[in-house]
Amino acid sequence: MVSNSKGDFYDDYQSDDVSSTIPEPGPVQIVQIVKTESGGHQLKLDTEALSSILLQDKVKDKPVAVVSIAGTFRTGKSFLLNFFIRYFSRQGESDWLDDEDVPLKGFSWRSGPDRETTGILMWSEPFIIEKDGKEIAVLLMDTQGTFDGRHTTRDSATVFALSTMTSSIQIFNIMLNLQEDNLQFLELFTEYGKLALEASPDVKPFQKLMFLVRDWPYADAHEYGLKGGQSLLDKRLEIMEDMPEELQRLRRNIRSCFADIECFLMPHPGFEVSTKKFDGRTKDVSPKFIDFLKTLIPLLVSPYTIRLKNIGGEEVSGRQLLEYFKVYTSIFKGDTIPGPKSMLEATAEANNLAAIASARDLYMSSMEEMCGGNKPYLNESLLQRKHEQYRSEALDCFLKFRKMGGKEIEEMYMKQLEESISTAFTHFCAQNKSKNMLNLFGSSFILLVWSFILYFCSKIFESIALPLSNLFFLCATCSFALLLTYTSSKFLGTLPEIVMAVDAIVSQVHSWIQDSMLLMVQRYLENRMLSVSQGASGGEAGARGDRRPLVQNTR
Repeated sequence: MVSNSKGDFYDDYQSDDVSSTIPEPGPVQIVQIVKTESGGHQLKLDTEALSSILLQDKVKDKPVAVVSIAGTFRTGKSFLLNFFIRYFSRQGESDWLDDEDVPLKGFSWRSGPDRETTGILMWSEPFIIEKDGKEIAVLLMDTQGTFDGRHTTRDSATVFALSTMTSSIQIFNIMLNLQEDNLQFLELFTEYGKLALEASPDVKPFQKLMFLVRDWPYADAHEYGLKGGQSLLDKRLEIMEDMPEELQRLRRNIRSCFADIECFLMPHPGFEVSTKKFDGRTKDVSPKFIDFLKTLIPLLVSPYTIRLKNIGGEEVSGRQLLEYFKVYTSIFKGDTIPGPKSMLEATAEANNLAAIASARDLYMSSMEEMCGGNKPYLNESLLQRKHEQYRSEALDCFLKFRKMGGKEIEEMYMKQLEESISTAFTHFCAQNKSKNMLNLFGSSFILLVWSFILYFCSKIFESIALPLSNLFFLCATCSFALLLTYTSSKFLGTLPEIVMAVDAIVSQVHSWIQDSMLLMVQRYLENRMLSVSQGASGGEAGARGDRRPLVQNTR
C-alpha cells in the first residue's frame, strides 16, 4: 500500500498553505461512517477537511498533541470536551471557569437519549501552547459513541481504534464503574502494542490512556479524583493466580502498551444538567463536579503534563499526522477489523510516508528559497549543483528519521523519495528556464535579432559596393517573413509544424552558441594559465642563470 505518488510531489507542497480555509473555529467532520454497495459500513476520511486543520501554517511543522475522547454514546463526551476548549481559550488562567453565566459552546451536545456525534470530529482551531521551550499544537477530537443502536459493534470498534491510534491522550469515558468489558475493549490495541514493542522495545506504542469514570457512585470505597481512580485502576488491573491466562495477558499488555495509564473518578454533575433547558452554564452544574473538573483538565493538558503524539520514537507533526490518518483509515475500510499485524504494517507505512514528507519539505523549501517563483534566473550549472546538495540533505533527513518496518521497506520508500525529488527538480528547471530573458521572448526574439543582424550586414556590404549585400538582404527578408509566420502561427494556433520546427532549430543554434562561447572562454583561461606558468618558469631559469657565474667566479 503506497500513497503519495511522485507525480503529486510538487502539487502536495504547493497546497500546504490552507490557513484561511476555515473562517471561524468550529467542529469539523473528518471521518464518517458510510454505507457500502454491499449494505455494510466503512470509514471515509475527508482529507480536504482534515488538511484544512493539519496543514495550517501554525500546525503543519509543529509537534502535535491530540486529545481524544471515546466511550459509550450519551455519556457526556462532547459536553466534557467543550470545557477543554474553554480552558485553552482562557489560556489556562486560574479563573477559567469563574464565568458562571456563560453558555457552553463548542462541539454539539444536548441532553436526551439520542446520539449527537457521528464518526470523528476535530476542532478546527488548533491551540498553540509552549512546552519545554518549544511551541506545540493541541488538537481536540470528538468521537461517535459506541453501541448507539444504529451502528454495528465493528463500527464502534473501528472508530475507537482510529481515535486511539492517532491520539496522544485517549480519554476512555465510562459511566458508573470500570468493568471487565471496558478492559476487553482494549484487547486489539494490546495485541498490536505487543507486536510494536517487539519491533521497537524501547518505545511504548501509545502515550496516555485516561479511564474517566463519570457519575462515580462509590465515593466511600474510592474517593473522587485521581487518587481514588488510581486505587480503583490498580485493583482492576491486578493479576491474581486464579485468573484465566487470557485475562492475565490482557492486563500485562495494557500496562506495557501505554506510557502512562491513569483513572479519574468524577462526581455526578447534578440533575439540572439532564433537563432540556440546560445550556452549559456552570451555575447550573454541581459545585463538586466543577471543582474536580478544574483538577482534571489541567492534569491532562497543562504545558507540564500534556503528552505529544509519538510514533516509533519520533514526535509527530501536523503534516505527518495527516499521513497517518490516510493510512489508518485505509486499513479500516475492509469488512472485518484488521488484525494487529496489519495495523503494525500500516503504522510502518505511515511512518515511512511521514519521513518522506519531512524530507521532501526540506528539499522543496530549500529549492523554493533558491529558485522559487519570485527569484531571478539561476545559471543552469549552479541550479544543478544546488539540486544535488539539497537532494543529499533530503535523503540524509529521511535516513535519520526513526522508522519502522526494516531495511527493505526503508529502501522502497527511499526510492520513491528519489523519484519524487527528480520530478520536482524537472519542474524547477522548467520554471527557472522560463525566467531566462532569451527563453522569455523565445524564438521570436532570436529571429528578430537575426533579421536585424542580416539587414545591418547587407547595408555594410552595400556601402562598400560588395555584391554580397543582396544575398544578406534576401536572408534578412526571409528571416523577417519567417518571424511574422512564426508569431502569427503561435498566437492563432495555426501551422503548429512550423512553430515546432522553428523552436527546434533555434534551440539547436542557441545550444551551439552557448557551447562555442564556453569553449572560447575555457581556451582563453587555459592559454592564460599556460602563459603565467611559462612566465614563472622563465623567471626561475633566469634566477638560476644569474647565480651560476657567481659560483664559477668564486672558484
